[in-house]
Amino acid sequence: MEYIPRLKEEYKSRVIAALKEEFGYVNVMQVPKLEKIVLSKGVGAAVSDKKLIDYAVDELTKITGQKAISTISKKDVASFKLRKGMPIGAKVTLRGERMYEFLDRLITSALPRVRDFSGIKATGFDGRGNYNLGVLEQIIFPEIDIDKVNKISGMDISFVTTAKTDKEAKSLLTELGLPFKKN
Repeated sequence: MEYIPRLKEEYKSRVIAALKEEFGYVNVMQVPKLEKIVLSKGVGAAVSDKKLIDYAVDELTKITGQKAISTISKKDVASFKLRKGMPIGAKVTLRGERMYEFLDRLITSALPRVRDFSGIKATGFDGRGNYNLGVLEQIIFPEIDIDKVNKISGMDISFVTTAKTDKEAKSLLTELGLPFKKN
């Protein structure tokens, strides 16, 4: 018997039925689903110190369990001493089993470790059914050893869904377990 992530199993068994009832979908294929989760981290100080990119890639790889890649600048910015083609960040795109595993770890272990946590803001939707979340400290993830961190930095987490509206996407993410703030 093969392993199926807990949230994927829950999506198939409970979330699809709940969303079909809430929005009145006729077909199962109309129900929105989570396509991918993208974690990205900008490292502005990497212009002067190239090793910071390696640290960022290593941290994202530890957090997600999938190899991260460094991102490069697209144009020259003289005021930042930035040249086209210089590495300035790191990112990783999660799909399938790893995506559900990461989401489960984010909800159950990482977000509760945030100081004074009362839920995530519901204002991060882009109008097309995608949600963006900013994390201020990478040390909320249990995979990161606080003693080995050279600099505390944040990251952006983007949830890309097949939902057409923000309301559908919020319902999907709420059913999957993301703790949104109550207004």
